[in-house]
Amino acid sequence: MLTVPDLFALLMQFVRHMADGIQQELVRYIVASGGVAGVLWLAGKRVAHRRIQSRRAPLRDIMREMRQSLWTIMVFSVVDLLTVALAIAGVIRIADGANNVAAIAWQAVVLILLHDTWFYWMHRALHTRALFRLTHLAHHRSRTPTSWAAYSFATGEAVAEALVIPAMVLIVALIAPIQLLSLFIFLGYQIANNAIGHSGHELAWSGFTRNPWTGWMTTTTHHDLHHSEGRYNYGLYFTWWDRWMGTEHPRYHDRFEAVASRTRSSPAPDLSPSSE
Repeated sequence: MLTVPDLFALLMQFVRHMADGIQQELVRYIVASGGVAGVLWLAGKRVAHRRIQSRRAPLRDIMREMRQSLWTIMVFSVVDLLTVALAIAGVIRIADGANNVAAIAWQAVVLILLHDTWFYWMHRALHTRALFRLTHLAHHRSRTPTSWAAYSFATGEAVAEALVIPAMVLIVALIAPIQLLSLFIFLGYQIANNAIGHSGHELAWSGFTRNPWTGWMTTTTHHDLHHSEGRYNYGLYFTWWDRWMGTEHPRYHDRFEAVASRTRSSPAPDLSPSSE
């Protein structure tokens, strides 16, 4: 039976894990979102012709995205304690010893595939009339998103985004003890992809979306269209679910090519939300 000192020690352990979680999520967010924003700012006119929308996000929108993202980081850190609790209880098995490269690789891939599936169906659910205003409207206030919108979620969406992590880790750990580096790779890929997807600049090359080697990956245009029109393109990493379920924007490829084929001297068509 746990004594009062034992309970206090366990509570302090969770507090330390939460503090570590806040720090790690904050660093990931700043490095990814700030890194993408910084690179685009430094590139300046060299990538100006790759802007998807002619409209620019005002400073008040960027500040709102940052504030909401900081709140999301707090929510993530609380929900992540469930993963910690499952690991402490021995339900989630953690790999000991040296890193296993093969295990790290397959576990990272499985986590990405599981997350992409969860995200598509969760995302579609958030767009239903019953849930949209309560959970997802806050994110869609960014009609012209920036990389700082990567974690710009209302509390309900932040919880939905975070709860899947312990579930996915548990699934992987049922097959083999989880390699912590695979989780680190997945989380890094997730925030980097999110920041780039909200950056408002299409840096992929012409033909990318129709090439069988690359067309299954989402682009910035793919998610930017979701923000500007809302009814299409629910996928996160891959275009599979949108294609299978008929939710890919009918003009996605054309809109992508309109940006990807531009040169610095070519005129830029207006692709802002109000243009159609």
